[in-house]
Amino acid sequence: MTRILAIESSCDETAVAITEDGKLLCNVVSSQVDVHAKYGGVMPEIASRLHAENIDVCLKEALETSSLKFEDMDAIAVTRGPGLIGCLHVGLQAAKTIAMLYNKPLIPVHHLAGHIYANEYAGEFKFPMLCVVVSGGNTELVIMRDHLNFEIIGETKDDAVGECYDKVARVLGFPYPGGLPIDRASKLGQHTYDLPMPLSHEDSYDFSYSGLKTSVINLANTLKMKGEELRPNDLAKSFQDVAIGMIVEKATKAARAYDVKQVILAGGVSANSYLRECMKNRLENTGIDLIIPPLWCTTDNAAMIAKVAERLYKEGVFADLSLGVDPNWKIDEYRKF
Repeated sequence: MTRILAIESSCDETAVAITEDGKLLCNVVSSQVDVHAKYGGVMPEIASRLHAENIDVCLKEALETSSLKFEDMDAIAVTRGPGLIGCLHVGLQAAKTIAMLYNKPLIPVHHLAGHIYANEYAGEFKFPMLCVVVSGGNTELVIMRDHLNFEIIGETKDDAVGECYDKVARVLGFPYPGGLPIDRASKLGQHTYDLPMPLSHEDSYDFSYSGLKTSVINLANTLKMKGEELRPNDLAKSFQDVAIGMIVEKATKAARAYDVKQVILAGGVSANSYLRECMKNRLENTGIDLIIPPLWCTTDNAAMIAKVAERLYKEGVFADLSLGVDPNWKIDEYRKF
């Protein structure tokens, strides 16, 4: 029997989960979304302080829910990166303290690997597999030929798709986080605004969202200066068609080129209903399986960190107490720490 306690604190969710032989015993999440909403985005210093306040509460609740103690764990897993450096430090220090006091192995986990492995709660992996990782801080296409085998074939050259959504939502007067409001508004609008799709003509799987974001901002400012009406629902639809269309086009192209058996969606933007619908339609009757994570797995949580940690534990991937965080840790270097 193997029990793993996992901690996640890379951004604005403080989370603790415990698994036992792959079974999820508890998944405690304390979200800071309401706090950061008034600022229109995550404030790193505030986020770090809230993690420090919440981590003990989350640990206590996880142990009480599972009716276990720290002594009962076989390993302590923690998100080492990528993420906000101050936030990562809170989780890592908590994990290192528990590992030291109770003499438990320490497992460093890559945050994006966690988002990918969250899909194991929905289905069984089939290799080779294409992972479409889309979130507030990351946009990547990753090929996996086996478990814990990651090859980045495409990534954003500037802004992440989720970050772009948040900035556009602010222009449209929608609340933070911007993904859901834009998704909802787009269903009420028409594609009437002409927006660019960066890197669309390049033979590359890379992404760029800075130009799209700037185009929306410039369009809104131009309409305002001319005294013309900006139609939020139509602009939301026009924007989402381009933002999601870029992902769908490059993902389906990569899936064919790499002859994958399965495509999975991962990260916060994988909750987007239009992305889910488009990927289903594109892969229908292709023979390529599609796994879409349950909504509770799309946001940051520790259950996904525990899933990766289970495999790392079996392979003996442990770190000593000198371990530090890495806000820019690359998923294909997950063993380098």
